[in-house]
Amino acid sequence: MIVIPAIDLIDGKCVRLTQGVEDTAKIYHDRPAEMARYWQDCGAQILHVVNLDGAFGRAEKNVESVKRILGAIDIPIELGGGIRSLADAEQWLALGVGRIIYGTVALDSPEIVSKSIARFGAEKVVVGIDARDEKVAI
Repeated sequence: MIVIPAIDLIDGKCVRLTQGVEDTAKIYHDRPAEMARYWQDCGAQILHVVNLDGAFGRAEKNVESVKRILGAIDIPIELGGGIRSLADAEQWLALGVGRIIYGTVALDSPEIVSKSIARFGAEKVVVGIDARDEKVAI
C-alpha cells in the first residue's frame, strides 16, 4: 500500500474545507513547502496537492506555492484543482509536476483526458472522482 499525503491550497496556505465549501476553510499551516518537506521526511513517496483556488476559478493563484513545493522536495507531486484544458496540464507539467489530475472536466469534456494521455502519456494523467451519497459529485 502506498499512502499519499495531501496538501490542499487556498491563498498559498494549507487548508481543509468542510464538504468542499470555500468559506469553511480552516488553515493548518501557512508554509506549504515546509509541510511538503515534513511529509517527505515522514517517508512519503509522492505528494497529492490540490489547488483549491483553481477549483474555484482562480487557477493562477497558487503557482508560486506549487513552485516552492517543487523546489523543497525530491518526491514527485500530483496536482489537481482547476486543470481544465491541455494548456493547463502542459503548464503544470512544464513546471515539474509529476502528474496532473482532472476532475469535473473529465466528465464534461472526456476528449481532454484522451488528448492528454496521447500527448503526455498515461502515467502523467489521473482522473479524480469525488463522491457523495454513492454518486459522482461535481
